Amino acid sequence: MDDVRSSPPVRPGPAVRTGAAVVCDGLVVRYGDRVAVDGLSFSAQTGTVTALLGPNGAGKTSTIETLEGYRRPSAGTVSVLGLDPVADHAALVPRLGVMLQQGGVYPSLTPRQVLRLFAAYYDDPEEPEALLERVGIAQVAATPSRRLSGGERQRLSLALALVGKPSVVFLDEPTAGVDPEGRLAVRDVVRHLRDTGVCVLLTTHELTEAERLADRVVIIAKGRTLAEGTPADLTARVADGAVRFTAPTGIDTTSLSGTLGNGAVVREAEPGSYVVTPAEGTSVPTTVAALTGWLAEAGLAMGDLRTTRSLEEAYLAITGTGSSGDDDGAATRSDDGAGPGNRPRRRRAASQRGA
Repeated sequence: MDDVRSSPPVRPGPAVRTGAAVVCDGLVVRYGDRVAVDGLSFSAQTGTVTALLGPNGAGKTSTIETLEGYRRPSAGTVSVLGLDPVADHAALVPRLGVMLQQGGVYPSLTPRQVLRLFAAYYDDPEEPEALLERVGIAQVAATPSRRLSGGERQRLSLALALVGKPSVVFLDEPTAGVDPEGRLAVRDVVRHLRDTGVCVLLTTHELTEAERLADRVVIIAKGRTLAEGTPADLTARVADGAVRFTAPTGIDTTSLSGTLGNGAVVREAEPGSYVVTPAEGTSVPTTVAALTGWLAEAGLAMGDLRTTRSLEEAYLAITGTGSSGDDDGAATRSDDGAGPGNRPRRRRAASQRGA
C-alpha cells in the first residue's frame, strides 16, 4: 500500500488556464483502431460544478479515467490542479475525490468503520462522524454495508470521496438510486463543495439533476465537444418561443387557440402536455395571461408552466438522440488486460488507497 505522506517531488504540469482546476486540451484516447475520445477540449473551474454529458459511446468514462491518471492520452494533454495525472499520480491522488456508481465498499464493514479506515490514509481527513451526518446516513452508521439500500450505499460512496478533503471531486451518477430525501442531502453536499472552492466534475444521465446542480455543462458525442455553456446558455440555443404547460387531457385546443389570438396554435404533444405557439407579434407574458385566464374560466387545473426549454430538451436537440446514457462503452479491454466490468472496482480501490 502506497503512503500518501511520502509523495515524490512534483514536476510542473501543463499550463493551467486562469481559475481552471481541470483542463483537457485536444485529448485523444484510442483503443487499438477505435477512437473513443477525438480531440476533446474543455476546462472546469475551481469553485464550480461542471457536468459532462453525452450518450452511450460519447467518451465520458475514457475522459474521466484519463483525468484520474488511470489512462494515458493517445494524443493531446490533460492537467488536474496543474499536474500531469500520470506522471504526478502519487502527488495528485490525495487531492482528488472519486465517487463511482458502484463497488469499492467492504460489505462486512459498517459506514462508520469504512470511513474511519479511509480517513487513516490522510494527514488531515474529514471527521467521519461529521461526514456521516452531512451525507445523511448517520442513522445507519452501525449497519454492515451489505445491508444498506442502494441509495445509502451511494451516499456512503460520496462520503468516501470526500474524506480526504479533496480539491477536485469526480462524481459518477451521484443521485442514482437515491430517494428524494437523499437527493436533497447530495445536492446540499455538492453545493457546499462548490461554495468552498472545490472543483466538481460530474457525469450523469439524470439531466434534471444536472440542470439543478451544474454551473456549466459540456455535451460531448463521439469523443468531441458538441456544446458547452451554462444550462441557460444551452436551453437558449434551442429556444422556440413556445409556451408549455400541463393540464387534463383532451382540452379544447381549438377554443384555446382562438382565445390566444389569430394565428396562435395549441397542440397536445403528449397526453396532458401542451405546446402553445403564440400568434405573431404577441408577447409571451400576454400569451401566458390569456392562457391562464382561459383555463380558470374553464375550471381546468394547470400543472407545469414553462416558457423555456429544459436542459433535457436542449440535450436531445443538440445530440440528436432519443435518450441519454451514462457509459461510454469505451474498450473491450483496459490497459492492464482487465475487462471493463472490472475497472470500476480497481479504480475505486486505487484512488482510495492513495495509490
